[in-house]
Amino acid sequence: MRKALVVMALAAAFGARAEAQTTGTPIFMAPYRAFQRVEFGGSLSDPGDGFALEGFYRWGQKKYDFGFRGGFQDPGDGETVFLVGADFRTRVVDHSRDFPLDGALTAGIGVQFGNGTSHAIVPIGVSLGRRVEVEGSDVQFVPYFQPVLAPSFGHGSDLLFGLGLGVDVTLTKKFELRVSGALGDFEGIGVSLAILR
Repeated sequence: MRKALVVMALAAAFGARAEAQTTGTPIFMAPYRAFQRVEFGGSLSDPGDGFALEGFYRWGQKKYDFGFRGGFQDPGDGETVFLVGADFRTRVVDHSRDFPLDGALTAGIGVQFGNGTSHAIVPIGVSLGRRVEVEGSDVQFVPYFQPVLAPSFGHGSDLLFGLGLGVDVTLTKKFELRVSGALGDFEGIGVSLAILR
């Protein structure tokens, strides 16, 4: 019960100004991983200016998983911004009769560079959601929300707050479709396809 109260307090404390996950794109994480050993895939997103294309690779060990992301953003002004990041996730809350959601602590570091500037983001958040299984099928849905506190450094240093909303849809045991978005001053939406192993 104490863990659930701490998670709820953290979620309530995070405000409405949105900044996205690891590399500054609107790609967020559900409270649990869909893969057994590793996953890899790609993400296409609209972070507010132009579009971003990223690849990712994640591996898990016990209740932890780690990931790397890399790609680029075309902000529409003819200059390309490169994106690199790493992140971490671990389960901290399991649902119960007192608290209906599962939760994970997330943390990462990402860098955007190009166009003569560089910008680092250090997002720390809590992902809260619950798995919904479709009876008689491999299909599963994980709707979730993820409040994030993200100190940023470099061009435009700031302490940013955000709220990511998403749903992960496990299509088969080997493929998952993920849709997420950011709410607040920074808006955007992203779609990812993951291959699970």
